[in-house]
Amino acid sequence: MGNPEKIESIEEELHRTQVNKHTEHHIGLLKAKLAKLRREEEADKNRSVGSTLSYAVKRSGDATVTLIGLPSVGKSTLMNKLTNANSKIASYYFTTLTVVPGMMEYKGARIQILDLPGIIGGASKGRGLGKRVLSVVRSSDLILFIVEVHQPDTLPILINELKNIGIRPDEQQPKVTIEKASMGGIAINSLVPLTKMRNETITKVLQLYDIMNARVIINEDISYDQLVDVILQNRKYVPSLKLMNKIDLVSPQTLKEIKSKINYDYISISAETNLNIDILKEKIYQKLDFIRVFMQPKGEETDYEEPLIIKNNSSVLDVCNKIHRELKYTLRYALVSGKSVKYNRQKVGVTHRLMNEDVITLITK
Repeated sequence: MGNPEKIESIEEELHRTQVNKHTEHHIGLLKAKLAKLRREEEADKNRSVGSTLSYAVKRSGDATVTLIGLPSVGKSTLMNKLTNANSKIASYYFTTLTVVPGMMEYKGARIQILDLPGIIGGASKGRGLGKRVLSVVRSSDLILFIVEVHQPDTLPILINELKNIGIRPDEQQPKVTIEKASMGGIAINSLVPLTKMRNETITKVLQLYDIMNARVIINEDISYDQLVDVILQNRKYVPSLKLMNKIDLVSPQTLKEIKSKINYDYISISAETNLNIDILKEKIYQKLDFIRVFMQPKGEETDYEEPLIIKNNSSVLDVCNKIHRELKYTLRYALVSGKSVKYNRQKVGVTHRLMNEDVITLITK
């Protein structure tokens, strides 16, 4: 029996098995086996074609945001309202057949927006433009999920397709450490009560992935799926915003009814009529968690006109890398004024974390 047949057999068994306390151990092992088989199948496919096909998009600006939705939900119209791009618009499916980049400029930040071709169910398994489209999302700083007001229940389709290729929207990396060893078997040290899995299953899942000796430190109550994510170490955790487009086509009462039926928060917009687009720009900026720092070249005045846009919790080293990747090799220290230091012009090293509206001078060799 080949991997495709094994995968199909496990999927059928999972579908048949009722989820309860008595079956959770069995289901956990089945999911771990399924993840391993899918990984092996993907590796076989990649070897057969020589490499993984994907759209190559050069990152630009201060952050990258991807638009993802089913065909004909208004992604291209929204793209054109947010940026200076000219993404083709039409009322039929699959108008966008390549990734179209554009640049949104807001509060001094230059945010790259990528308009992706429409996603369909089964994309992660190769349907439509499938994995080539989804692969672009891995390099994103933020995902914009777009659903149409007449199809508000399609969001799980999009999320599921991303999860199938190892992208975890709005999740955090599990707080679990696996330290491999040469002997001693598997020792599990859980610092919190575990309600979603048992030590016995944790051991069997690790052994399934050929980890026979290891120290496992668990700092949160995680599921079997999250344990596999930690083992594979190839997952991408990306925040998202959910958008409900074309709200101009329904009444306020209909919108109220939709909101009562769905279980996720969303931003109501109409890309066609420009409704709430300015609100969306602000939400994107906030979600990207930017801060602004002002550069003061040695012996000169501070440049307050063009701040440097960086992510919150960035270090002096991150500033160096943003200005020029070779700068860190010649940097001696930095002088910082602002909220992140005790006094103005404080001398700091490359690991110092900056705060919003700090003023920084880089002193080089």
